[in-house]
Amino acid sequence: MSEQKIIPIGPYHPLQEEPELFKLYCEGEIVRDIKWETGYNHRGIEKLSESKSFDQSFFLVERICGICSTSHPFAFANAMEEIAEVDIPDRAKYIRSIVGELERIHSHLLWVGLAGHFLGYDTVFMWAWKYREPVLDLFEMISGNRNSYAMFKIGGVRRDIQSDKLPKIRGTMKFLKKKTDLLTGAVMDDPVIHARTKGVGILTREDILEYAAVGPTARASGVDIDVRRDDPHAAYGMVDWKVITSTEGDVFAKAKVRLLEMFESIKIIEQCCDGLEKLKEGDIETVVKNVPAGMGTGHYEAPRGEVFHFVKTIGTNSPARHKIRAPSYVNIATFKKACVGQTISDATISLAAVDPCYCCTERMAVAYDYGSGKKILSASELIKQSQKRTDYIKRNI
Repeated sequence: MSEQKIIPIGPYHPLQEEPELFKLYCEGEIVRDIKWETGYNHRGIEKLSESKSFDQSFFLVERICGICSTSHPFAFANAMEEIAEVDIPDRAKYIRSIVGELERIHSHLLWVGLAGHFLGYDTVFMWAWKYREPVLDLFEMISGNRNSYAMFKIGGVRRDIQSDKLPKIRGTMKFLKKKTDLLTGAVMDDPVIHARTKGVGILTREDILEYAAVGPTARASGVDIDVRRDDPHAAYGMVDWKVITSTEGDVFAKAKVRLLEMFESIKIIEQCCDGLEKLKEGDIETVVKNVPAGMGTGHYEAPRGEVFHFVKTIGTNSPARHKIRAPSYVNIATFKKACVGQTISDATISLAAVDPCYCCTERMAVAYDYGSGKKILSASELIKQSQKRTDYIKRNI
């Protein structure tokens, strides 16, 4: 057996928008093993939430991920509303679903564009990101922001979508339907994309079940799961749409699932606009004055897959415990299965195929010496060091 060489990807690399270190152990051009180091992005969001009011926590969890800045508030709202035992008005349900599906479209377009860029097909990159701009313009019209929309609260939404804005939303959906059809045709028919993605980074149905992967990563391997259908909430049980799946499990299948999902998102948004128009007007929230003691779970089908929030309350105005699991927490682990046996050139697109978000999922509990494997610091010791550093900064400001 020839000597293995280590090729690092990261912690800072053009392929990755965030720092994370992947080490590819290669024989020639073939990847034989992969290891990664995490912990560059741990920000203590769960602990921070315990010091915030419930309302403030919505703004905090928005910032877990810029691309999923509605998905986390969606799941958090579902958890809090389970504890408070409230149902939100239909108008709020339609608005939540519109914002959630706009986010899915913009996330999928972002991924398709980056995938084209990683493959050296910058025409796809420029098309996808150009068509993403009108979606961000809609966010600005609805919420005032192109990102971090601050739309959710316990019991409903913060802002209404007035009837005079519906024609603009419908017009953009009509435009996107045409352009997404063009983009999908370009990806589906291009022989270069086929050569670089078909049969690359395959995850079987059994692999998905073993790793508990979610979202387009799972659906591309024939695992028919989607929180929006399997546990209906907001307006998802009030409109007609279908879950997109494929069976090949390769990079091409993941791209196909995301592209076809955009058509379903457009369909959902159009029906939600019809629902808002029929309602004419109405409440956008159920007023919740106090949150009782209890425990609640909320989840939502983020663009990358199921995002899960667990909240424990004790009758105060803040979460006593807030646990968050992002889809990348389970999807990133599939890299090893998808990359081993691939060439180095295919490993990078296989890494990117699950659309990983590292800041979403970072955890830091124990620090080890990489060479010896000896434990250096425990979780409690890390906390003490952090507190000591914070006190030092306070004294010297």
